[in-house]
Amino acid sequence: MKLTKMSHSCVRLEKDGRVLVVDPGGFSEEDAAVGADAVLVTHEHPDHFDEGRLRAALEDDPAAEIWTLKAVADRISAAFPGRVHTVGHGDVFTAAGFDVQVHGELHAVIHPDIPRVTNVGFLVDGGKLFHPGDALTVPGHPVETLMLPVMAPWNKISEVIDYVREVRPRRAYDIHDALLTDLARPIYDRQIGALGGTEHLRLAPKDAVRL
Repeated sequence: MKLTKMSHSCVRLEKDGRVLVVDPGGFSEEDAAVGADAVLVTHEHPDHFDEGRLRAALEDDPAAEIWTLKAVADRISAAFPGRVHTVGHGDVFTAAGFDVQVHGELHAVIHPDIPRVTNVGFLVDGGKLFHPGDALTVPGHPVETLMLPVMAPWNKISEVIDYVREVRPRRAYDIHDALLTDLARPIYDRQIGALGGTEHLRLAPKDAVRL
C-alpha cells in the first residue's frame, strides 16, 4: 500500500492500481480527491468535507463512489444516486479494493457549549492503517499505522500522547496539522516521539511512503 499525505487530514492510499482518498476537505489541495476510485469522509466539518471538491471528483470519474456518515451523505447523495453510501459504527465494506471497518460515533468535545457532530474513523485492510477523523477513537484492533490528529481546537498534546499509548500502533504519522506552524513542530515531534511509545513520523504534503 502506498500512503500519500495531503495537506491537513487528507490522505491518499493506492493499491493494485486503485486509489482511496480520506477526508479531502477545504484545508487540503483542490484536486485531492480527483482520480480517486473511492472517497471516505469522517464527518461534516469543512476542513474534512468540501462539497464542491467531492462533486468535482465524482463528475471526473462516473464510477467513483463515497462512503460516509448520514450528515454528509444527505448533502450530496441526491446528485449522485447509488454512488454515496451511508455507514456507521460497526459497518464493514470494500471500497476501491480496500477492506474498511467503521469505528466511532461522535466528534471529540470542542467545548461543552458546542453541540457534538457525528464522526467515524476508518480502519483499512485489517489494521494496516487507521484514520480516526476528529476523535481519539481506539478501534480495539491492532493498528500498524495510525494517522494521528496532532493539533486541533479539541485536543492537547497530553491527550495525543495518551492516545498513541492506548492504540499502540507500530508507527504514527501526523494529520490534522494545518494549524501547527513549522516553528512549533519540533516541540510536538520531541514530546510525542519521546513519550508516545511508538515511532512518531510526519510527512510534508504530497510526500509518500510504502506501508
